Amino acid sequence: MALLEVQDLRTSFFTDAGEVKAVNGVSFFLERGKVLGIVGESGSGKSVTAYSIMQILAPTGRIIGGSVKLDGQELVNAGEKVMKHVRGNRISIIFQDPMTSLNPTYTIGHQIMEAILLHTDRNRKEAWDRAVEMLRLVNVNEPERRMKQYPHEFSGGMRQRVMIAMALACEPDILIADEPTTALDVTIQAQILELMGSLQKELGMAIIMITHDLGVVAQMCDEVIVMYAGSICEQGTAREIFYNPRHEYTKGLMKSIPTLNTAGKRLEPITGTPIDLLNMPEGCPFAPRCDEAMRICIRKAAERQQINEDHAAACWMNLRPDRQTPEEEGGRHA
Repeated sequence: MALLEVQDLRTSFFTDAGEVKAVNGVSFFLERGKVLGIVGESGSGKSVTAYSIMQILAPTGRIIGGSVKLDGQELVNAGEKVMKHVRGNRISIIFQDPMTSLNPTYTIGHQIMEAILLHTDRNRKEAWDRAVEMLRLVNVNEPERRMKQYPHEFSGGMRQRVMIAMALACEPDILIADEPTTALDVTIQAQILELMGSLQKELGMAIIMITHDLGVVAQMCDEVIVMYAGSICEQGTAREIFYNPRHEYTKGLMKSIPTLNTAGKRLEPITGTPIDLLNMPEGCPFAPRCDEAMRICIRKAAERQQINEDHAAACWMNLRPDRQTPEEEGGRHA
């Protein structure tokens, strides 16, 4: 049995302008000890997928369909009492910006201890010792002294280490890292990723890595989900996604990665802007930005097609020529 099983998850935000379908039919499995990467542009539904699993959506957001099972236990509509036990104990999350995630009016020690006291039966002395232990685990120097300091006294990288310590204090089965290296310089980013990788192996937990940085995915992830406009457009092992991309959006992301071979050359950006989720098209949501789009792409979204046992994509380009009608082969759209 998979540790986490998400099936046809659909989450919408109900605004004055209408319904925003932020997550639209997302399905995936997460095995114990594995690292799953979720990639895509801003607004693709990556973070909302994570918040839906944790059920920490904004007041206007609501899960309108689908299933989220943790070790076989259904979490959708399970109730706040169940979710309070799941959050922190079973699933923890590291948010994008540690400076805004940490309360500036409380010490670091107070905030780590608060999570431990809330989710375990430890007393304050035991919680203090556990917090010091966690700071030491994430390589924060002089942890006893640091416990008494405030967030503004820490650098960006050290604040991120504190967030990791807080997330791991109750030994969760799953760690969700939402853009964990945003706004960090490359040296600190490498240190944070190395730390997460070593902790993942040491503690045996599963990780969901949410990022737009494909370099992070290549370094950390076993499997990859590529999202666009709230849906999964491609899914497979990291090796398959990087060496055999089969969706035009994924190919566009790959072309935008700077490499040694692109030194002195202009990168190829994906043209256009992300789709308006309030006005979703009938066909493939990426079609207006796709250089290879055909007439059928405008009219109808492609269904998920299995490339091999480790790889699936939802793109009409994957259909064999003998399965295409003359109309479907009619070339690119205007």
